[in-house]
Amino acid sequence: MKGSSMKLTCMQSNLSKGLATVGRAVATRSTIPETQNVLIATDNGRLKLTATNLEVAITTWIGAQIEQEGSLSIPARMFGDFTNSLPDQKVEMQFIPNPIGLKIHCANFDAQINGLDSENYPPIPNITDGPKVSISSSQFKSSLARVKFAVATDESRPALTGVKLDIKDNEFTLASADGFRLSIEKGQCDSTVDEEISIIIPQRTVNEIFNLIGNESGDVDITVTEQKSQALFKFGDIEVVTQLIQGNFPDYERLIPTEEGTVTKINRSEMLDSTNAAKVFARDGSGIIRVISESVNGEGSMRIMSQAEEVGSNESRIKAEISGEGTQIAFNSRFLSDILSVLEGDEIELETLSSSSPGVFRSEANQGFLHIIMPMFVQW
Repeated sequence: MKGSSMKLTCMQSNLSKGLATVGRAVATRSTIPETQNVLIATDNGRLKLTATNLEVAITTWIGAQIEQEGSLSIPARMFGDFTNSLPDQKVEMQFIPNPIGLKIHCANFDAQINGLDSENYPPIPNITDGPKVSISSSQFKSSLARVKFAVATDESRPALTGVKLDIKDNEFTLASADGFRLSIEKGQCDSTVDEEISIIIPQRTVNEIFNLIGNESGDVDITVTEQKSQALFKFGDIEVVTQLIQGNFPDYERLIPTEEGTVTKINRSEMLDSTNAAKVFARDGSGIIRVISESVNGEGSMRIMSQAEEVGSNESRIKAEISGEGTQIAFNSRFLSDILSVLEGDEIELETLSSSSPGVFRSEANQGFLHIIMPMFVQW
């Protein structure tokens, strides 16, 4: 019984933050009781907290005064909620053997929570061997923001339900697609890989990593098993271990249009405002927004229109710089709003070839990124 003598003290604020971090991996519905628990263990003079739903595991370490070593698992939700109700003072915790549990004291608060022997907790993979690479935390988080929204939710194509990560030499590429749109982000690593990495990270893991990476400097250290079945993401005092999606992701490079089309440069916030206004009418019009780039009397402009059948219509016109012939194209209103919301910078580019060809979005502020949306077919 590993927790037979555990005794330690830590600050309530640190414990609350740590439990909130690992709580993201706690299973909400499971026939395995341990996956609804948090594993508490002493580790080299610190308190180690771990939670897993068997697909992703999150571990973090917090400062603590360790009097006696040990470990056990207790219900995550109850432990977290009770900790959050405590004042920001020292929290004393001590293992109790019968029944197995944890005795908690803070200020004038006392509690006892029953738990389980840590030996019964699902083992967390220890990933040390395999290809490794480091990427700036801030860059990785920023890049994830521009690809994670385009991941497919349809489970019939498992390979599209995650984000593809390719690493060659010191360059990484993130890609996501759902059959209607494609996001691609290229960037530089802080280290070089001897062996190319090509994996598909589940969307839930991507979201957890995105939410957990703070604004501090540092790197995300990525290690992939030789079998390409699991990966470790380590940043700060947090480790995320995840199962990887097996399958063939589309060759996204072949999906990028090679023929040059009309390039319309537009103010991003103005286009987003016009799109949000058009979405009101598009709700009753099959979610269609029409976009027309044209030059009138030498003045370039973009018209953004939508129509609610038998109810009304909407049109806005904004200034634009157009290179090429005028074009018209229709997009799904949500897809258009999504990309305009994640792009950065004042000015963006929309490249279009015809009303039946994909629209390509770029931004000077996001070098190495492009987003492709398939058009909707409408009667012009």
